[in-house]
Amino acid sequence: MLGGALVMTRAGGLLLGFAADRAFGDPRHFHPVAGFGSLAGVLERRWYADSRPRGAAYAAVLVGGAAVAGVLVERRCTGRDAVRLVATAVTTWTVLGGRSLEREATAVGALLGDGDLVGARSRVTHLVGRDPSALDAGEVSRAVVESVAENTADAVVAPLVWGAAAGVPGLLAYRAANTLDAMVGHLTERHEHFGWASARLDDVLNLPASRLTGLLTMAAKPGSASAAWRAWRRDARAHPSPNAGIPEAAFAGALGVCLGGTNVYGDHTEHGTEPRAEHRAPLGDGRRVTPADIARATRLALRVDVLAVVVAAGLATLLGRRGGHRS
Repeated sequence: MLGGALVMTRAGGLLLGFAADRAFGDPRHFHPVAGFGSLAGVLERRWYADSRPRGAAYAAVLVGGAAVAGVLVERRCTGRDAVRLVATAVTTWTVLGGRSLEREATAVGALLGDGDLVGARSRVTHLVGRDPSALDAGEVSRAVVESVAENTADAVVAPLVWGAAAGVPGLLAYRAANTLDAMVGHLTERHEHFGWASARLDDVLNLPASRLTGLLTMAAKPGSASAAWRAWRRDARAHPSPNAGIPEAAFAGALGVCLGGTNVYGDHTEHGTEPRAEHRAPLGDGRRVTPADIARATRLALRVDVLAVVVAAGLATLLGRRGGHRS
């Protein structure tokens, strides 16, 4: 009975939640992730210290609290398979970001297609943290393709993997860790020490998903699989992130483009601060990215997403059956 319940609720819930994300995107009102981010912001202001131990405690409380909340949800659903199925589906829907990622990328592509570079520069800030003020159409397009590749792993593949492995607790804990990384994990003077634990935790949790994303990218575009593999094996290690380089390099190889280059972060018009430039090694050996590649990247991402949910459902089924045999 235990195995059968896990098979139905985890695998079915992941599939239903994925379908809801594709149909509706992120919830437009009262988004739980936004609520978690607000809570995390309040706690950061109260607990902040330029200290790794303080930052580790901050991450442990928030991510651990999310996991405990997931455990309590599943316990309340014990013996009620239909309720557990719905809970898993709703949680999956709220933590996935594939449809919203596609919408933002498509919106930037449409603005570039209309010749509205100013509007595209403004809209691309919804996807990346770099300063867009000096970006031309090609550099805006590169930023979008890199974001689509990285966030396909972070916002779709990774939560599905952790949902398959650990159900609602895995979904919530992963999303909490990923949100904290976005909030305090960036290497800034304020968060260099306080955000260290959040950044490292996110790195660890994304290790399996980033590699799976590379493999699924090859499977999603088999005609370019060798180019994706070559870019992954040759170039990904030069990326400053232990995870983001893999999906970005694989996408670059699969699409026949070259990603990487100089990214400028920060706005020198605010508080008189100087922008920070990051010089990243090339990923892939194709041509420069153009606005037309944005649509190609989103189509590739959708294929990867579909493969990912199929793999996650299969993993949940396998784990559920093994759990049933043990019980």
